[in-house]
Amino acid sequence: MLAIILTVLCALVLIPVVYIFLASVNSDIGVARGEFFPSSFSFENYSTIWTSVGLATGLANSVLVAGSTAVVSALMSIATAYVLVRYQFRGRLTILRGLLALQSVPGTLMVLPVFVLFSSSASYLGIQIIGTQWGLFVTYLTFAMPFSTWVMVTYLRGLPRELEEAARIDGASNLGVLVRIILPLSWPGVVVSGIFAFLLGWNDVLFASVMTRPESQTAAVALQVFGASQEGGAIPFYGQMMAASLVCAAPVVILYLIFQRYLVGGLTAGGVK
Repeated sequence: MLAIILTVLCALVLIPVVYIFLASVNSDIGVARGEFFPSSFSFENYSTIWTSVGLATGLANSVLVAGSTAVVSALMSIATAYVLVRYQFRGRLTILRGLLALQSVPGTLMVLPVFVLFSSSASYLGIQIIGTQWGLFVTYLTFAMPFSTWVMVTYLRGLPRELEEAARIDGASNLGVLVRIILPLSWPGVVVSGIFAFLLGWNDVLFASVMTRPESQTAAVALQVFGASQEGGAIPFYGQMMAASLVCAAPVVILYLIFQRYLVGGLTAGGVK
């Protein structure tokens, strides 16, 4: 029974992926006819999308912004979580509860306030944020930090204090304990928080469509613009759209395969034996 359930679940996931790949090597007319298996295979779409969709610029911007968000968010979250877990101070519980409360705020409610705030900064501070890559990075970091910090708080609670106390007896400072003891033991949690931040920036369309210009737009926005430009046409470029979708999904799959063992440990909060 379990094997049947797993087979059905795998089929539900893999069949759409297989169809997208077959459509990407099929002709637009063949896809429009509803063909599942293409009558002729051609990988021309994979070479065309780099100019027609503008995928090269979009992927470069996505990797830069999402990658920077992942690295900075992971490093900042482990430092913040270490303070929240290991030290007692006034307002600590309020901060922890606030981290959970921030997860319930939908992004659609924050688009207008963030846009107005960043637009005002250009007038008052003389700093241009709208339309820049680093402006999008700050936006993603704002939303990634609460979740990443809470992930690290949950993970650090499972680490034994004895290791830190032994390091302090040997003369290690607080920073030394964090860098030499906590960070190496927390790699699974760091990877989970970093990948979450990366996915947040990689998959986002809402903020990226508002906060970017054509030269700074991400891959998700490039796909959206390309798809919208096909509306009203005789036969949309189905093959190019499918090929571009697979290319955009490939970095996320590769990232998961590389850090798979860390993800399992971080999500289960296995801790140290």
